[in-house]
Amino acid sequence: MKITDILAKDRPSFSFEFFPPKSDEGVAALMETASTLVPLQPAFVSVTYGAGGSTRTRTIEVVKALKRDLGLEAMAHLTCVAASTNELRNVLGEIRDAGIENVLALRGDPPRGSSAFIPQCDGLAHASQLVDLVSSEFQFCVGGACYPEKHIEAVDLASDLEFLRAKVEAGARFLITQLFFDNEKYYGFVERARRVGIEVPIIPGIMPITNADQVERFTTMCGATIPERLKAELESRKNQPEAILDLGVAYATLQCVDLLSAGVPGIHFYTLNKSPASRAVVSALLAARPWERGGGRLYLDSGDCAVALGAQLRES
Repeated sequence: MKITDILAKDRPSFSFEFFPPKSDEGVAALMETASTLVPLQPAFVSVTYGAGGSTRTRTIEVVKALKRDLGLEAMAHLTCVAASTNELRNVLGEIRDAGIENVLALRGDPPRGSSAFIPQCDGLAHASQLVDLVSSEFQFCVGGACYPEKHIEAVDLASDLEFLRAKVEAGARFLITQLFFDNEKYYGFVERARRVGIEVPIIPGIMPITNADQVERFTTMCGATIPERLKAELESRKNQPEAILDLGVAYATLQCVDLLSAGVPGIHFYTLNKSPASRAVVSALLAARPWERGGGRLYLDSGDCAVALGAQLRES
């Protein structure tokens, strides 16, 4: 099923993102992780794209297995990195032949050690070009990425929105945001996007914090920020891994309740190939069903409330 059809349903979607493991053992572990999410009836799952070699091959293998073996609607990521246009066409043909209907089209990050993205000879330089290739030559439902706090390479918010509008005009039919921890960043971004004519669904991307050092690395890489109060709560628990997990799960739950009450089309969870935190959050959301109430906004300032909720979820 195409993601646009999924998003048209009456209830919000919950989806999960994985990355392709480097070994057969890692693939087996990932499939076990994904199987624990099946009872939650995910709207779809996605698999990030390796820029070359065996990792690229594993992306396609994992996407196929998630759909074939677990019956999950699977979306393949695709980037412009280290590939000519014809190579991209070949990959898209393989994805199509596997029965996959959805593709997330991305430019991709510069290779490690490089400060700038350099397109492959006869390749593509921008995500909008890849979106155009996919939408004009194939029948996929194409999605794109967006950045509530601005792409790290963008000069300013206005120019970043212009690049995003180009992706939508090229054929992107839905967008998934980079992770964020301040919902006001998301709401402000959506408002600005609508003002410039971007009308497609914008799915918020949420990553429950399970490791303080890890989340600091991720936010530095992608340009996201951690609110000062949340940062202070993490710092106060820096030598207490279980307390950080409690806080991370609870904070993500409160974020999602607020977002769903405000009417977002769904939530996309960055799992880092581990299911317990995301599974706990979604289980709580399915029990509470905040989207049925609507109109209620939360303010994520209470560390004590978050810790208490996190402890309850982890014990359930």
